[in-house]
Amino acid sequence: MASLYLYSHLTTNRMTADSFPSNESKNLDIQVVQDKIYSFLLEIIKKWSPEDVLREFKRLFLDHLDAINLDATSVIYQLRNFIDNEQDFHHTFKRCCYILVINWENSRKYQYIQQLVEILVDYHHRHLATNKIKNNFQIWLKNFLTSPDFQELKLFAIRSENRASLPWINRYATYLLAAQAVDNKNSQEQQEAARKAYRKLKNKFKFELAMYIAHSQLNTSSQTRYKNPSTLGDDVLRLIKTIVVKKGGFSYKNIANIFKKQIQNQTFLKFKISLIKYLIYSISQPEIVNILQQNLSEKLLPWKSKYDEEIINRDLCLRTCNRVIDYLIIDKTREPSPLLILLIVQGHPLTLAIVLLKIILISPNSRSHLEARIASLIHYYENYSEQECKWLINFLEIFQIAFTIYAENVEYNLINLEEDKSVAEGEFNPDNYQVFSQSKAEEKKTK
Repeated sequence: MASLYLYSHLTTNRMTADSFPSNESKNLDIQVVQDKIYSFLLEIIKKWSPEDVLREFKRLFLDHLDAINLDATSVIYQLRNFIDNEQDFHHTFKRCCYILVINWENSRKYQYIQQLVEILVDYHHRHLATNKIKNNFQIWLKNFLTSPDFQELKLFAIRSENRASLPWINRYATYLLAAQAVDNKNSQEQQEAARKAYRKLKNKFKFELAMYIAHSQLNTSSQTRYKNPSTLGDDVLRLIKTIVVKKGGFSYKNIANIFKKQIQNQTFLKFKISLIKYLIYSISQPEIVNILQQNLSEKLLPWKSKYDEEIINRDLCLRTCNRVIDYLIIDKTREPSPLLILLIVQGHPLTLAIVLLKIILISPNSRSHLEARIASLIHYYENYSEQECKWLINFLEIFQIAFTIYAENVEYNLINLEEDKSVAEGEFNPDNYQVFSQSKAEEKKTK
């Protein structure tokens, strides 16, 4: 293969003009040149220290950019002979970055991902933020460093920072990474890196929340308490207790299991009707029930009507649940759903979060679609200030808590501190309960 043949010409630890095809080979497929660069990076990242890899990356792609006459031995000079448009440059440079990112993700050398981003940010500030741009490659690099693609890359470098001190959009990097992971337009390296970073962030939040809950209910000084990973303050405990109290036969999971049994062998039309009833079941506010029932009926019942008499199957169920998520979060025009705005502004963010949770409990494969839509919603408001987005941030926090409690491998339970009273005897008072968490794996061992 051509790429293997070119790769065999890397006889030294330096990529030089001799490593590339001659100038007469301009018509050679650009993919061959790209593969040669990718292979070189993959080789050195296995053999060299991360510090040396970073220095080589900088030497290859940045050090020669400032020269009016590009050095004939530089990679940039050689690339110019084959990459004559910005799109190819953008794709090549982006994938090179993610080759480094995924390898350092795999080896848990996260600090070098941060250093990579810092090198690019520093180069942008020192060279490209001025009017001294001398060639197309500088223009293309500047455009990359001011593009959404670079903002996505920067997400991999902020995970160790204090969540509360980050710009509000970056506090929800979990969903932004989830969207990267399922976007087939991204390279395999970027998707894999995003999946790993997503899981790491999600597990970190899950652990920090469980530890905060455990220690916040003990009689210890505030200095020894674990930090609250949410922005809800101590109200997060009341929220968790309010969500967890719905246990036993009327828990969301049990209701979801009953629903899945009931819809077997239903026609598609009956399934859509049943789904709407399931989603509004147990909502205590009549006005919200009416709003959801009316809006979802108007949108969902006419959808795919040609399949109405067919028996529901897994594919139709998945597509339907994904469509309802669109109705509730952000539609195909990328405008926030009127239902979302209405529910949150009227003070029902928990109701919306629970409706979304109920969808995932009957269609777990819809979770990636839901998280991608949450990411789209965040991006829609990313240029708004945190003050302007307080309503959205409050919903995102509640949403994250609800899904951590019900859609992860942690079991939350309430212990009644006043054993002679129960929820059935009156209104639920969170102050009478303590909440405890346990991983489901640990729970099985104790049984």
